[in-house]
Amino acid sequence: MARPGVLTPGHRQVLENMWAQGASLAAIAGTGSVDSPEVNENALVHPPAAASGTPTSVFLARLLSRRPPRGEDASRMSDAPERTAAVLAGMGAPESLAGPLVGALGPGAAEELAADPWRLLALPAVTPEQADFCARRALGGAAAPDDPRRGRALVGRALAAAVREGSTAVEERELGRALRGMRIADPGAAVEAALDDGSAMVFEVFPEDADDGFEDGEAPEMPDPDRFLAPTRVGLAEQELGEGLARLIGTSEPIMDPATASETAEAAAERIGEDVEAETSAAAIAAIMRGVTVLRHGPAAGAAVRRTLACLAATAEDSGVGLAVACPTAQSAAALNGLLDGALAAAAPSAVPGANAVPGTGAPEAEQAEGAAGSDGEAPEEGAAPSPAVALEAVPLGRLLQAGVPVPAGIVVVSDAMALDVERAAALVEACEDGTHLVLLADPAEAPSARPGQVVHDVAESRMAAVAALPDAPSPGPLGELAAAVAGGDLARVEAPDREVVLVPASSGGEAAHRAVQLVGDSIPRALGIPAEQVQIVAATRGGEAGADALNRACKERFNPGPGALGGLDAGDRVLLAGGGPGYSAGDVGYLRTGPEGDGRPHVELADGGAPVPVDPEHLRPGWAVTVAAAHGSRWPAAVAVFGPETRGSRPQVYTALTRGVRHVSIVHAAGPELAEAVKVKTSLPRTTRLRDVIREG
Repeated sequence: MARPGVLTPGHRQVLENMWAQGASLAAIAGTGSVDSPEVNENALVHPPAAASGTPTSVFLARLLSRRPPRGEDASRMSDAPERTAAVLAGMGAPESLAGPLVGALGPGAAEELAADPWRLLALPAVTPEQADFCARRALGGAAAPDDPRRGRALVGRALAAAVREGSTAVEERELGRALRGMRIADPGAAVEAALDDGSAMVFEVFPEDADDGFEDGEAPEMPDPDRFLAPTRVGLAEQELGEGLARLIGTSEPIMDPATASETAEAAAERIGEDVEAETSAAAIAAIMRGVTVLRHGPAAGAAVRRTLACLAATAEDSGVGLAVACPTAQSAAALNGLLDGALAAAAPSAVPGANAVPGTGAPEAEQAEGAAGSDGEAPEEGAAPSPAVALEAVPLGRLLQAGVPVPAGIVVVSDAMALDVERAAALVEACEDGTHLVLLADPAEAPSARPGQVVHDVAESRMAAVAALPDAPSPGPLGELAAAVAGGDLARVEAPDREVVLVPASSGGEAAHRAVQLVGDSIPRALGIPAEQVQIVAATRGGEAGADALNRACKERFNPGPGALGGLDAGDRVLLAGGGPGYSAGDVGYLRTGPEGDGRPHVELADGGAPVPVDPEHLRPGWAVTVAAAHGSRWPAAVAVFGPETRGSRPQVYTALTRGVRHVSIVHAAGPELAEAVKVKTSLPRTTRLRDVIREG
């Protein structure tokens, strides 16, 4: 049983400061998409969730009338690095840290740092010892190990380390042990300082096995709760997500009775000309009957996924509730649409093409206008909510949420849901109206999200949602056989006469990088007919000779050499988007293009085939090669998985890397026998989360 944290005066002050410094309401609530020092080098920054439906969001709404003029914001930001550099110089710290500190703390970084030298620890690269040195330079004899400012900074450092490992909270006793290791004699005082400051929140969870029985007519004593600490932003997001899921579970009703749902599934199967297995039909009916459903599937369940979505499309059409289908990125949406191959349109024949189309999805403008006008050709009244429509294709999740809230659909399906973190999932749930049926399609053998949380696992473990399994194809093929073997702990060779799976041994990281570039530029296009533009390198590490950074340098030199006019990038480069904006999502991979004449903004051509979209230059990263974490939630026609000598993998990581290719995967292996051993024995990536308990508490 979980008890949520309280929005203390310190928490309110933190949010007020963010607002005063120019942060958007979306960013304050957690919907902003920025690079965060809480994200590890292999993690992909995803847009977090907005808070809603709690006193927190009431408080956020009150900020709307209290923003300083935007001109003042711009002026403060323009000279913030210079002011921060001056403070750094005075405490003996490198002035080069000014830019990162302004990015982490905002335009008031100089003032914050002058008042509290331990704010340096907002940067993961700064060690506690270095921060202590600077504090002694700045404060002299007033700097002490038990200074409350030092304590709260080290609490933040410990919580940030847990977040980088995917946890959303840290148990208080475990946090105390970590703080003692950093010369904090009184961890309790440090925790209180962090809570008063508003940078952390405390949550209480009562033991699940607490005795609820009565003996001799007397009520048992309440057990002491376990206390968990969380960074405020992550803690609020997880609380909002759990409460939102409980809302959907509590307000939903069956869309159809079981008999009618079964008949609708049979009709959908007939329309798409396929036989629907009993397991698939049962899974679809579970989603029709329950408010939140987790549909688990394996690597060869593509046909079952297609048939399930066809059943849900027919249900949405017949009942008039509407259907939306979303994927984490543009690449995964393109892959799912290739798998569907028109099945949604066949299952829901009266659906209007382009109805409620999401901007940027490639739907022709005429079709979007037709859909917006409705089937009778009349435009909806101004301010009226859009009518429910049946989606005929999948769209990226970010663009679905950007298109408007609430989502105009009574059934919302998200594929590749293992990639969801608590913040992005909270944004999704907030966008769903009461009574919406949320369906999460997930392969549980994949790694959890690169960001904090294990959403699918916790939803299933809550026992408040429906859970069903989709069947694999009877003949999974080499890709399915490889994935199934890895899921079972065996990095095995598989027979692939049509070269769906190719193993490329390498004796060193340098040779692995050379082989990977050769596969993309020559071998795969020539042997399999898959264009290089549809082949993605997925690296197990970021650093090292065969890491993503080195591979990106090699690919740029091979495929698009140039001066790097835009932060090391040029038009024609493949790029990864590390944040979301209008028309694109964090995690999208595409090609950098020049904009129309007179438009100096960088544009990116995405996998959906639409026109290039303008993007924020700060979101651009090299994308010839991406880490496994960045690739999570995406799929491409072909993938080259690179395991260099530095790889310290796990079964979920290797499985995720090897399932990014839909038609082909090449495995460039320079990791030695240790990789197979990791697949065998390192079976999970443990995380500490509260979502399961929050859902149960409702």
